[in-house]
Amino acid sequence: MKPTAILAVRGGYRLQASLSCVSALLVLGNLISIPAWAQAPVLNIVIVEGEGAINNVKQRVNRDPIVQVEDDNHRPIAGAAVVFFLPDQGASGTFVNGSRTLTVTTDAQGRATARGIKPNNVNGPLQIRVTASFQGLTASAVINQSNVNGSASGGGGSSAAGGGGISGKTLAIILLVVGGAAAGGIVAATHGGGGGGSPSTPATPSIVITAGTPSVAGK
Repeated sequence: MKPTAILAVRGGYRLQASLSCVSALLVLGNLISIPAWAQAPVLNIVIVEGEGAINNVKQRVNRDPIVQVEDDNHRPIAGAAVVFFLPDQGASGTFVNGSRTLTVTTDAQGRATARGIKPNNVNGPLQIRVTASFQGLTASAVINQSNVNGSASGGGGSSAAGGGGISGKTLAIILLVVGGAAAGGIVAATHGGGGGGSPSTPATPSIVITAGTPSVAGK
């Protein structure tokens, strides 16, 4: 005879079931009624600053990456260990400690900042890997940035203000003015003077070209 358990007494009747059925019902009830707080916690990394930043390679200027570590209820976690990793090759740089790895502990707001990154001289996309750990939990994220040579963004070609010569357009203007002045001298030599005397000799125009912003003047 199988062991049984009395489930209820109603109207003088006893409801009985085998102990194996009761155990199965109890296990099923526990699975269904597991509260949310009893589920496994997780960590989240939120990128606060630095995503999409452009680092000026020439001026060694960049925006410090900042991340915030949160739990699954979006509450900040203080005291979490956050590690920033820069690439070993290609577009990369070094942290303020001279290494490509930096470990920071989150503050009361759950935030960690990688200060003083010095980009190298390689242009291109730069990915900063981030990992966070707290009480056996871990999380990871990637911050996407770019290394760009600041002089390249300023455009090629030299300007007069920079002391780098004269542009083609400015040179054409100078030649046009010089040619006009020479033509004026020829006309004056042909039609100049009065009466029957010999034509007077025209004064040779003086051309003045000033360095910097070109200017032409006749005297």
